[in-house]
Amino acid sequence: MTQITVSAVSHRGTETTEVSDKQLHLRKALSNYYPQSEDRTPPGRPLPHWLCALRDSVAISTAGFRYLDRVARSLRLASIFVVTAMAVWIAAHLAFPKDRRSPIRWVRLSSQSGDLPVPHPESKQQTGSLVADLDGDGISDFVISFRQKPPALVWYRRGDNGWNRYEIEKDFLTVEAGGAAFDIDGDGDLDVVFGADAQNNQVWWWENPYPNYDPNVSWKRHLIKNSGANQHHDQVFGDFKGTGKPQLMFWNQKAEAIFLADIPPNPKKTEPWPYTQIFSGSAGAGSPGAALYAEGAAAFDIDGDGRVDLLAGNCWFKHTGGSSFKPVRVGTIGGRIAAGRFKKDRVAQIVVAPGDGSGPLKLYECRGDPINPNSWAGRDLLGVDMVHGHTLEVGDIDADGHLDIFAAEMAKWTDELREADHPGATAWILYGDGKGNFRQSELVVGHGWHEGRLADLDGDGDIDILNKPYTWMAPRVDVWLNNGTGPRKGHALRTVGH
Repeated sequence: MTQITVSAVSHRGTETTEVSDKQLHLRKALSNYYPQSEDRTPPGRPLPHWLCALRDSVAISTAGFRYLDRVARSLRLASIFVVTAMAVWIAAHLAFPKDRRSPIRWVRLSSQSGDLPVPHPESKQQTGSLVADLDGDGISDFVISFRQKPPALVWYRRGDNGWNRYEIEKDFLTVEAGGAAFDIDGDGDLDVVFGADAQNNQVWWWENPYPNYDPNVSWKRHLIKNSGANQHHDQVFGDFKGTGKPQLMFWNQKAEAIFLADIPPNPKKTEPWPYTQIFSGSAGAGSPGAALYAEGAAAFDIDGDGRVDLLAGNCWFKHTGGSSFKPVRVGTIGGRIAAGRFKKDRVAQIVVAPGDGSGPLKLYECRGDPINPNSWAGRDLLGVDMVHGHTLEVGDIDADGHLDIFAAEMAKWTDELREADHPGATAWILYGDGKGNFRQSELVVGHGWHEGRLADLDGDGDIDILNKPYTWMAPRVDVWLNNGTGPRKGHALRTVGH
């Protein structure tokens, strides 16, 4: 080992001390890491040898302790970081337990592949869709309307091996989007209602012939309205006046009005029905990106008073007595509208999609008096605008006890030859956690949706999805089965607001 000779002055005189280069390097490293204080010994007066040794040993010991202390501090910081990261990970998984659930396996059946009968032999415009248990077997059926060629209404009735197609209206009618079901004549089965489009001023109801169904025989049609302005996009039944007997609400777009009709005592003999205008205005139409006319209809107890309320456009309507209602505007754009309690609150939350226009999908919550429009505040659920978002439904899709939202876009709304006006049309499922939060997922991209519906379509007790496009690849109908078809449950499961 190389030796370096240094001299040190002591009380014994001058003596030579041999120090290894390794010790010098250690002392130099420690003095650089923890610099010693400046030597304040007067010039020309050397320190005693024993004091020099003491000073050096104390300095080295202090530097060592300081080094060990810094190492301990670093270890403590690292342990705090690890513990914090583990706490954040645990909290995130506790806050979103649904992420641990098994994903739904969707099984798609389509008339394109022969899984269902083709809806129509000729019509390329499929307007309305309605889900209801028309034959009383405990399974939700569905009805599709058309306006270019007869037949005007077809019914898909669930059988043992799929769906059978029946024609409710064999004649030609220009039927608009929408539709509603109710036992109008009080005979124990559901009848159906549809309205005419911009070419006609009529609204009709069809008498359910239960149990005598013939695929080739039309149901008997009755008139509800046959005067005034044209176009009737959306209808809904509900006891909005609190009389104990439900009324029919229907839009009349060319009149920019909503009408409310009491069911006559003898509806089979009364044509047309008496009805009253309860609203006049745009209800969210005409805003930037919004549709040119108002639409949307739903029924739900908004203010928690135990009475069903009307929703339409971008408003909910508070009954004030008789046939009077106060419209409460909750948002800017109107369109498809639905309501539910996505978290515990006396006042329900309201969801609005842009319908025949473009705009955000928003959830509106009340932060005060629900009949004060300023109490309602909305938040964007997708982060992107929907393009012709004409599908909006609410239901517990994953059966976890919390409401979910299904929203989807149209891919095509023109009659031009191109395959799609919006090739990137998307269908979203927003899984709720019961606290007002949602986990967003995409069901499919590139399919066209128009008045898609949530319902148990195969009778196995879970919610399936019906897709009836407007002009995209029409005539066509698709059914998305939730985990396929399981054992029969024997009751019709519908969604919120229907």
